[in-house]
Amino acid sequence: MVLKCRGFLFDLDGTLIDSLPVVERAWCQFADKMSIDRDEVLSFVHGTPAMISLRHFMPDASEEEINRTFKWIEKIESEDTEGVTALPGAVALIDKLNALDIPWAIVTSCTVPLASVRHKVAELPEPAHWVTAESVNNGKPNPEPYLLGASMLGLPPEECVVFEDAAAGIHAGLDAGCQVVVVHNLPGIPRRDELHLVLNNLEDIEISKSGGYVTIYASNEENC
Repeated sequence: MVLKCRGFLFDLDGTLIDSLPVVERAWCQFADKMSIDRDEVLSFVHGTPAMISLRHFMPDASEEEINRTFKWIEKIESEDTEGVTALPGAVALIDKLNALDIPWAIVTSCTVPLASVRHKVAELPEPAHWVTAESVNNGKPNPEPYLLGASMLGLPPEECVVFEDAAAGIHAGLDAGCQVVVVHNLPGIPRRDELHLVLNNLEDIEISKSGGYVTIYASNEENC
């Protein structure tokens, strides 16, 4: 499979960095605190903005209580960085984008403090553009984050490729009109027939640039 685009939009957690142990440790503490089954919580929260998750699991709570719980979870995740690392191929791919002057942005459901901590610990190159939880009114799975990301790059959504690993992000990217590549071939990937590539990791692609357009070659793609 070969894709053509002009810009790259990357999810952060699970796509560029491995923060899964941290996320799961924090949300398991939340599940225990609220007496909710851990698996139920973990199956919902991945790729979803924390405030959406909290409103889902705390439907009768006041905004003050939700905000207080949000700050508690954010503090846990910001202080716990054990195991946070760049995923295979992430740094090399971004370095090549920068070398070829290809625009890219990070589009994450994290807040600025949390995204900054994880980005620094994983030693990723700094993007020119960030879309974080504070940047939008509606987080993933709403398409707003990826529409904003494309706008920041000065490109129409259809000329951007979204790299995602979570269901919420996949819905957001596709509904924004972007091409979507899923990193990590996991069971239960939604809208698989609409995806453009499914990869095992970012090491499975090569890129080249000509005439302002980027060609993405998949060296080890999975069937969509």
